[in-house]
Amino acid sequence: MSEAYKEIDGGSLDLLIVADHASAYVPDDIDLHIDPTLLHEHIAIDIGVAEVTQALAAQLGCKAILGGVSRLVIDLNREEDAPGLLPVMSDGHAIAGNRDADLNARLTRFYHPYHRRLAAMLAQMTSPFILSLHSFTPSLASDPAQERPWEVGVLYNRDGRAARIAIPMLEAAGLVVGDQQPYSGALLNATMNRHAEANGIPYLGIEMRQDVAGSEEGQARFAAILGPILLDCKARFA
Repeated sequence: MSEAYKEIDGGSLDLLIVADHASAYVPDDIDLHIDPTLLHEHIAIDIGVAEVTQALAAQLGCKAILGGVSRLVIDLNREEDAPGLLPVMSDGHAIAGNRDADLNARLTRFYHPYHRRLAAMLAQMTSPFILSLHSFTPSLASDPAQERPWEVGVLYNRDGRAARIAIPMLEAAGLVVGDQQPYSGALLNATMNRHAEANGIPYLGIEMRQDVAGSEEGQARFAAILGPILLDCKARFA
């Protein structure tokens, strides 16, 4: 198993769950010079994503790829020339160990293997559909006045086809839904721009609120709601 990613082989359905920020792992030979407790916070990991991914893969009988390292080691959901690829600040916290880090070494070690494997998994599918799964913090330390009332956000860039299908279904399931919230996929959608939109592959970009996704009850709720919606979306692109 590569340290750059983890795979889940839940079955043969042509649906791939992509979880860029599902891990808080920092290799022993990388020192970020941060308080270790921050590795349990939203700046390091998308809380609840790994658990919901695993539940959905088993429920739907599909595959998944999860980023193998913390977003503080390298952000897999950024373009290669993006300023935040190797973060030196995150929500008011200095990531001092990244100031003099070798970006090319981390690209070679983590970023490129992850994206190569993601592309290879899609290439093995006849009619792929992607779920891009993330989670967001209900409050930012750097912007405490910002209100984030949504339980789930739906993000997309130019291809909003699946979003238009899913949003009313998510609302009908009783969730408070943000269309392009808590931020717009037109601004931050690197992995889906590269693997989905550039190749005409339909996808659904989901952001779960972390205070919901962080509990077993919330994870079960998200998996139960998202499963049928994903199957419905995929069926419309068959």
